Amino acid sequence: MPTQYKYWEPYISPFDPCKPIRVKSYSTPPQLYMGFQPPGLAQFQTAKEALYAGTLWPQLYSPYPNPQQRGDNDE
Repeated sequence: MPTQYKYWEPYISPFDPCKPIRVKSYSTPPQLYMGFQPPGLAQFQTAKEALYAGTLWPQLYSPYPNPQQRGDNDE
C-alpha cells in the first residue's frame, strides 16, 4: 500500500553556506490512490465537519504532516 507521505534526501553541497536539511518531505493527496470514486462513499455527518476538513468525504481528507515529526532526523 503506498503512503501519502514521501521523503527524500537531497544532495548536500560541501560549499553550501546554510545548515542543510537532510530529509525533505511532501504529501500526495489520497485520491491519487483510489482510481475512481466508489458509489455510496461515506460523507461527514455535518456540514461543519466537512468545511473543517475541506472535503465532503472522510476518505479523501488528508492533514498536512509536520516534517519534523518523522523521527530519523540528524539533529
